[in-house]
Amino acid sequence: MCEVNGEDKHHNLNKAMSTDPDDYIIIKEGEAEILMHAKNEVFYNKAQVNNRDMSIAVLRTFLSKCKEEHEAMLNKKIKKIGQRVSSEEGCCQSLSEETMRQNGEIVKDECKVEGDEENGEQVQNESGDASEEAAKEADGKRRELKPAKVLEALAASGLRALRYAREVEGISQVIALDNDPVSVEACKRNIKFNGSVAGSKVEAHLADARVYMLMHPKEFDVVDLDPYGSPSVFLDSAVQSVSDGGILMCTATDMAVLCGGNGEVCYSKYGSYPLRGKYCHEMALRILLACIESHANRYKRYIVPVLSVQMDFYVRVFVRIFTSASAMKNTPLKLSYVYQCVGCDSFHLQCLARTVSKNNNSVRYLPGYGPVVPQECSDCGKRFNVGGPIWSAPIHDQDWVSSILSSVKSMRERYPAYDRISAVLTTVSEELPDVPLFLSLHNLCATLKCTSPSAVIFRSAVINAGFRISGTHVDPLGLKSDAPMDVIWDIMRCWVKTHPVKAQASDQSGSVILAKEPTLQANFARAVASLSKAQVKKVARFLPNPEKHWGPKLRAGRTVTSKHVSLLGPQAVNGSDTHEGDDELEPKRQKTEDPVTT
Repeated sequence: MCEVNGEDKHHNLNKAMSTDPDDYIIIKEGEAEILMHAKNEVFYNKAQVNNRDMSIAVLRTFLSKCKEEHEAMLNKKIKKIGQRVSSEEGCCQSLSEETMRQNGEIVKDECKVEGDEENGEQVQNESGDASEEAAKEADGKRRELKPAKVLEALAASGLRALRYAREVEGISQVIALDNDPVSVEACKRNIKFNGSVAGSKVEAHLADARVYMLMHPKEFDVVDLDPYGSPSVFLDSAVQSVSDGGILMCTATDMAVLCGGNGEVCYSKYGSYPLRGKYCHEMALRILLACIESHANRYKRYIVPVLSVQMDFYVRVFVRIFTSASAMKNTPLKLSYVYQCVGCDSFHLQCLARTVSKNNNSVRYLPGYGPVVPQECSDCGKRFNVGGPIWSAPIHDQDWVSSILSSVKSMRERYPAYDRISAVLTTVSEELPDVPLFLSLHNLCATLKCTSPSAVIFRSAVINAGFRISGTHVDPLGLKSDAPMDVIWDIMRCWVKTHPVKAQASDQSGSVILAKEPTLQANFARAVASLSKAQVKKVARFLPNPEKHWGPKLRAGRTVTSKHVSLLGPQAVNGSDTHEGDDELEPKRQKTEDPVTT
């Protein structure tokens, strides 16, 4: 039995390594090209072009930031060396003069003066030599910045690794891993197909990514995790393999779990319980960040998110990892529980910890005050669901986002998915960085059963009340604001007064909210800042899918059935797994002619 399995495996491997050109098709993305088998043994997903383009944009910015940080560090060291040399020079001069006075050698004799001049020249020469040595030392350290080393833990066909090697400057080596022999052979074939540049930089290995990363601690400047499903099993080894100050790129595609479809499964994988709300996709981002932080803390490390996005059918986070036992203590200040009212759209955050300053300027960490909400919602009288803990600190670095966006615009022709990633980055650049989660204007109106004000009118009312408000890249109808929920509901009460609603049952959440008189009189006059910069410039922020059935493909080896029509289209179920020819089928006629039915 074992021999049969071995023969089958060897047969499949030889089949994947077929030399017949008719068995392959060439797929070009960016500057890389791959050979994909006609029967698609190795996984390839065209929808992930957005993911790869975003990763390349972040990687280019990361390398430029590393150069800036290295130059700043060298300038600081050169300044310290210069101060040390000048202090030593002054100390030597004062000591020599004091010694000469004690020995009675300071006289007005010309010979002695000439001797002093020679001593002074000697001191100047010594100081000059020291300065030259400091400059040489600094120049030596300046050359110590080595090119980045990248690890793609789950390579499949190797397309991502090839694009990194060919399109991003400043990379010395890309390690592509996979535990599937067919994928590794395909990756090696694609490396040869892309020429000498790819061959000199990219290496493909058959290995378990978890074991490989554990065997190479703090070795890689960039680690890319893009699994099919949850990345939770790779996080512990990934945070150990990233060098100090390096970047971890992580994707999670199990959105049903992260968004509250299976809360117990989410807790078992990520250590956090999700809530089902309009903000569930942003909550998925924050759950993933909290999980990465918890794994990093076990090794006295912590994360700094630079960009976190929800695109298509997945979430993608880019975090830098640093080592510091003292900075790691701030982690509880970045985590919060979420209280979500079951009756209305109100939510409240409960921070895990707080700090108290002592007299000697030291900081003491204490548990957070609680609870932040009563047993029943103060707005509608319903109870709360509790979720979390989630990452409640900023999930973007706006300086990084601006740099990435400007870099993308300057190299527009080099990004196949430029329109999509520029739209996402533009929306991210206008988000409020310090406001976790968001409200849905339509959900607020659904609770009150009233007509919805336009986004501009609602934004103007919040701004006129003295609070900030912005959109979110996750939801076109989502609104981030630092206004408390009682202010939000007062604005909606004032809106309903001018736009009356039908009578509702007294126990409904909307009836309870509208029964209270507003303490704030909303001003719906048009505010100047009610439109974002992208809206003023008429920049597209949310683009439709480029084609039908845009989404995740099936896991390799899965049988295509009728339930996969929404993913692959009806043609795949009929036996053709191609998307050529988008002619609409006639579902009604097809049902009557179905041989199974007859």
